[in-house]
Amino acid sequence: MGGAGETCEDAGVNAYERIAEAIRFIDANRGTRLDLASVATAVGMSPADFHGLFSTWTDAKAPDVMQCLTLRHARELLAEGGRGDKPRVSLDAASPAEIRSRGSGLSIRAGLAESPFGHCLLGESPRGLCHLSFFDEDGRDRAIEEMRLDWPAATLAWDDDHAARLATRIFREADPAAEWRLFVRGTAFQLRVWQALLHVRPGTLVSYGNLATAAGHPQASRATGSAVGGNAISFLIPCHRVIRETGIPGHYRWGALRKRAMLAWESARRP
Repeated sequence: MGGAGETCEDAGVNAYERIAEAIRFIDANRGTRLDLASVATAVGMSPADFHGLFSTWTDAKAPDVMQCLTLRHARELLAEGGRGDKPRVSLDAASPAEIRSRGSGLSIRAGLAESPFGHCLLGESPRGLCHLSFFDEDGRDRAIEEMRLDWPAATLAWDDDHAARLATRIFREADPAAEWRLFVRGTAFQLRVWQALLHVRPGTLVSYGNLATAAGHPQASRATGSAVGGNAISFLIPCHRVIRETGIPGHYRWGALRKRAMLAWESARRP
């Protein structure tokens, strides 16, 4: 399997694990007034180191990130609305014949990398990025298998260095002018939902009902949720920005805890 057998760098992954631990503690003590020192102690860090962790992870202050984790903040973002005019991501849809061929003749350059949200697996074809998923320490093989199931007849070439460069462009450089082309396989309905998702700006949220309306199917909230969950290119098709109308984040294909971390990360970085 080549590069797929190598270990991802640990710095960003360890930061995410500490952030995830902090979110678990905050959730377990919901309704209790928590200060920064108590959360830092819960994850085995000094307040100063805890501040440093957040500033490295998000370029934001720890109290600001913690504020972005609250239900009130989520409801405020929902009320604000988050649709933008011009997405920086374009979708190139596989044709029915290409889907039936199961990726025959398609070459995918795949690799493992680190991200602010743990380990990730990326796959890029000549038509554009075709896979981006996250996995925990024991989930690498399952993540690779899921990518193979999407394109079982494709030729995979493993290149972790290339994946790391892609991850840096996606998560670290944060260039608002950067444009991405994604090669996706999906039904006509899924494509409409994903296209509507591309208009949801970073640091903002949309409800499943409002996303269904934006996709042209206002009565299809449940089907819209299924289409959101069927997305194989996380983050760039921002399914994590869809939450329930109550402000509860809800499910996420790569873990509800990871979804909350993503929302806090983006919201805290928003100008």
